[in-house]
Amino acid sequence: MNPSEHGKRVSSLFDNIATWYDFLNHFLSLGQDIYWRYRLVRTLRTGSTGAVLDLAAGTLDVSREILRRHPTQKVLSLDFSRAMLCSGTKKVANQPSIFPVQADGRALPLPDACVDTVTIAFGIRNILPRTEAYSEILRVLAPGGRLCILEFGTGQARIWQGAYNFYLGKVLPRIGRFFSKNPEAYQYLADTILAFPHASDLAKELRDAGFDKIGYQALSSGIVYIHVAQKPS
Repeated sequence: MNPSEHGKRVSSLFDNIATWYDFLNHFLSLGQDIYWRYRLVRTLRTGSTGAVLDLAAGTLDVSREILRRHPTQKVLSLDFSRAMLCSGTKKVANQPSIFPVQADGRALPLPDACVDTVTIAFGIRNILPRTEAYSEILRVLAPGGRLCILEFGTGQARIWQGAYNFYLGKVLPRIGRFFSKNPEAYQYLADTILAFPHASDLAKELRDAGFDKIGYQALSSGIVYIHVAQKPS
C-alpha cells in the first residue's frame, strides 16, 4: 500500500469511529489517557510566535489541555480526519484560540517557522512515511522549537509479564469491535502498536531527520512514551 492509499485508509478508519473515540480512549486505557495527555502538554515550550501546532489533533483533547495550561497561545489543531475534528469542535465552541483544520501531516498548510512547539499524540504512528512528517514539522517550527510526541511503546516488549501484550493482541480489538461496530479500526490499532519501533529507534529516526536534544520517558510501565526533540537554533 502506497503512502497516499495508507493515508486514505487511516482517515476512513478514524472517520468511522469518531463518535466513539473519546469514550473508547477513556475506557480502553482505564482513564490513563487523560494523564498521558497532561504529561505531554507539560513538555511544551512557548516562545515568540505565540502559537502551538497540535498535529493529529483528533477530537481536540490535547488542544484543550494546551490552552488550559497556556491560555495566551493560539493552538492550530490539524488532523487528516474531518469527522474527528467535527466531533471535537463541539468541545471548543467557546474557545476561539483553537483553530481546527483538516490537513495532511506530510504537507502542512502553514508558513515556515510559525510555531514554537508541535505536539502529536498517538498520531505519528499513522503517518507514512514518517520522514515526510518530520521534514514538515522542522519546516514549521521556529529555530529552537520543540517537537513533543506522545505515542505507544512497541507492543513487542513484554509488559506486566505479558498481560498487556495479551490485552493488546486479543482483548482490545474485540472490545473496540463491539463498541465501534468497525472490525478494522481497533485491529489496526493493535497491529500498528505491535509494528512500532522501540523508543530508542524512534529517537534515532528523529536524529537522522535533523532534530537534536532528543530524549524520551516511559509512562505506565512503557505502555506509552513521551519523546521530546528540538529543531536546531
